[in-house]
Amino acid sequence: MDILKIKGGKPLEGKVKAAGAKNAVTKLLVASLLSDKRCTFYNVPDIAEVEVTVELCREIGSEVQWDRSGGVIEIITKDLKSAYVPQRFSGSNRIPILMIGALLGRTDEDIIVPTAGGCKIGKRPVDFHITALERLGATIEYREMKKEGAYFARAHQGMRGAIITLPFPSVGATENTIMASVRAKGTTVIKNAATEPEIVDLILFLQKLGVTIGMDVDRTIRIQQTNHFQEVEHVVITDRIEAASLGLAGISTKGRVFVEGAQHPHMITFLNRLREVNAGFEVKKDGIEFFYKGPLKGGVHIETDVHPGFMTDWQQPFVVLLTQSHGASVVHETVYENRFGYTETLRMMGADIEAFTQCLGGKECRFASQNFLHSIVVKGPTPLQGKDIAIPDLRAGFAYVLAALLAPEESNISGIHYLDRGYEKIVEKLSSLGAEISRVKAPESTLKPLVKALAAASEAKTAKSH
Repeated sequence: MDILKIKGGKPLEGKVKAAGAKNAVTKLLVASLLSDKRCTFYNVPDIAEVEVTVELCREIGSEVQWDRSGGVIEIITKDLKSAYVPQRFSGSNRIPILMIGALLGRTDEDIIVPTAGGCKIGKRPVDFHITALERLGATIEYREMKKEGAYFARAHQGMRGAIITLPFPSVGATENTIMASVRAKGTTVIKNAATEPEIVDLILFLQKLGVTIGMDVDRTIRIQQTNHFQEVEHVVITDRIEAASLGLAGISTKGRVFVEGAQHPHMITFLNRLREVNAGFEVKKDGIEFFYKGPLKGGVHIETDVHPGFMTDWQQPFVVLLTQSHGASVVHETVYENRFGYTETLRMMGADIEAFTQCLGGKECRFASQNFLHSIVVKGPTPLQGKDIAIPDLRAGFAYVLAALLAPEESNISGIHYLDRGYEKIVEKLSSLGAEISRVKAPESTLKPLVKALAAASEAKTAKSH
């Protein structure tokens, strides 16, 4: 088992390049299945999530050439050899469910995809997806298959445009509906759609592909039927989550880190919060420089929300920053109901964090009065101590890495396959900034406590799911 060994207490200094966005490139690869034309993507990160998505596409007939070192993928799907995504992909990530929207217009066969996977951060239901696709003319049913379930989808009478209002601006449901609408007869209107930068990137790609598609200021997306496509070259946007994570590493360790490729328009809300806690940043022509400029101030109130609000994937490393800020701060999670499980480990490392079931925010959210621990109060500054840590999900994983970078003692972090899903060359990047970090095989002496930590994390997730 590989682990990360980190000895913290050093300020991080230097320049590092943020990779292409995980949450953009994986969806773009699926969207390429809509046509039989060649699509070339640049700025592709070399991460496990892309690897799984490439294998999914190859499984149904895509020809893929991936230059990992150059960050370039060429993909073309001239013909579908299958509309069945095997069960071995069940739980691998959230991409299989999106295959339905991309394939409904390309095949009359039943489309079979396994149940959705990804990080265990709370329920991530697909009912919004299914309802929207059914409005477009699809028939979708869930069946038990072997040990895992699968979704069967078909549109034997063809897809037809419709007016669809999403109950919540879900990113995944918006993406699925957009892709299914491309080949649907007439015009489709999606109201209350997600408007994240990754959604805009998908829209830009589809427009290059030949689709007439646009977005209104009131979260409305309109798509006209398209049957003729063209070859595309597309540069994937920078990962705003990785950019924020690396920036927070510089600030938290009282250093200075320039993140090349960080895009100002995608990080406005995040940067405003940095200013509130007296953290430094400077926007430059090719990125953003993040730096510690004096004592960090707590007393801030953060509520996660859909774009243009504060990203739910920003809150984990930001909470680590708040443990080093003077005063008490409040964080209210409104996107996922079970996203504060990672704070138990931060408390073990010395953080002063208390969780609450109440909505500690300016608005009530979907989780009000449902007994979910979805608000926290963070008091600081508190020194953090190195520990043996087991990562429970991708974004919690970087929060643990950041906490370990602040602790002067050595930390051993297991479960790093979660980090591999979304952070490209994280050891090399942090090492280049001066971090004392290495990826090694777990020695026998640390294996038992790490296994114990993994078991404890698994038990905690199981308890929270019941």
